[in-house]
Amino acid sequence: MNIKSFTTSVFLLGLFAFVVAAAPLTAQEEQAQEAKIVIPEQVKAALQAGMEARQPRLDIPFTFVDKNIYLPAQMNLHKVFFFKVKNADMGFTAPPQPAEKKEETEVSSFESQPAMLQARCHIFFHYQQLDGNFQKEVYIPLMLQADPSDYDPEKEQLYTTGYPLPAGRYLLSMAIASQNLQKIGTQYYEFTLPDPTGYTEELGVTPVFFVNKMDRMSAPETQSEIHQDFFTYSVLQVQINMDNEFAPEDNLDVFFFIFGAQANAEGRNDIEVAYEVLQGEEAVIRYAQTKYDLALVSQPLPLKRTVLIKTTKEGKTTERQEQRNLDPGTYTLSIDIKDNLSGKNLKKMVEFTVK
Repeated sequence: MNIKSFTTSVFLLGLFAFVVAAAPLTAQEEQAQEAKIVIPEQVKAALQAGMEARQPRLDIPFTFVDKNIYLPAQMNLHKVFFFKVKNADMGFTAPPQPAEKKEETEVSSFESQPAMLQARCHIFFHYQQLDGNFQKEVYIPLMLQADPSDYDPEKEQLYTTGYPLPAGRYLLSMAIASQNLQKIGTQYYEFTLPDPTGYTEELGVTPVFFVNKMDRMSAPETQSEIHQDFFTYSVLQVQINMDNEFAPEDNLDVFFFIFGAQANAEGRNDIEVAYEVLQGEEAVIRYAQTKYDLALVSQPLPLKRTVLIKTTKEGKTTERQEQRNLDPGTYTLSIDIKDNLSGKNLKKMVEFTVK
């Protein structure tokens, strides 16, 4: 993986500056966006019909994946949503073929490639704050392509999107509609976002997740998009380990943000984190304590344990250390965070499995 390149102070400082200092939209910009975003009446009616009972409509079946991920976005939180749809339900079809020419003046020596399958649909989101007045409608047109040689109609594909929201309890009402709006599928998802400014007496962290792959984009996205298998955050494309399952040779590439850490006059933090891998109550890996001057943490942790090997020959005992992979099983990553400027501490525990 290339995670180490993302843990350099230069990159994280730039990412951190974007996260905490991005300019908010003006009232005029908000009004302009609202004017562009419209949920058609038949879609809105379908959403409202099942809203009170949280009863989905299954014209186009899809399900939310209950993976809680959010990250700071100025005074808001960038909430990431995961949902799955079966390929067959997305309506993939072959594109229309051009009419054959009556005369061919030249015969190609290369075989023509099969046309990509295509699917087009509309996706609508309605964010409603249950303990406040915030509401937002978002529309995302979606155009997908699939290679017919490996297309599996029964495969459930993972999709993601994200949106910056203020703290509160929410109901997300989501609809996927066909091009002509004749088929409409709906689902509902409740979630809560904490107040990032509320961590004054104690530390807090965003949900800890493990990264499978992370790439840098040339610029951040300026509006909500739908992605397959990865989500975007600032200038990052992030593919996470959805099940916290690893092969013995993998790294635990851990990613989280620390709330409530104090900064010095230069705007830097003084944070120490001690990582341990536990199996039950026993520590099987202890990593060297790591220092951070930013509250945004991206850290690779090799799954290697140190074993002391003793050998006795002709009455003489020698010792050597050997690095070995973890045995298959269930483990816990212990993350012990200390803010040296405020003296506040926090410990987080995250379970994972080695297959």
